[in-house]
Amino acid sequence: MQTIRYKFLDIFQELIDGSLSPKSQIEINGVSFGPGVIFQKGVAFGGVDFHLYKYFDIATEKLSDGTLRIIGFYK
Repeated sequence: MQTIRYKFLDIFQELIDGSLSPKSQIEINGVSFGPGVIFQKGVAFGGVDFHLYKYFDIATEKLSDGTLRIIGFYK
């Protein structure tokens, strides 16, 4: 499967209160999330606190259903 590199804000929307929400269906460590799910700072989803990687580029694989599987972060 081909690795695709995205900018952080291509995948996540930063809300007015600083929380994050995926713009489309994503998967990380086998756990799927879609738009409308809110990620607060300090809370791990799929074992990851996305706030620790805010603005890093993201390595993904695109699954057959369009879901972006997050496989890592670029520093």
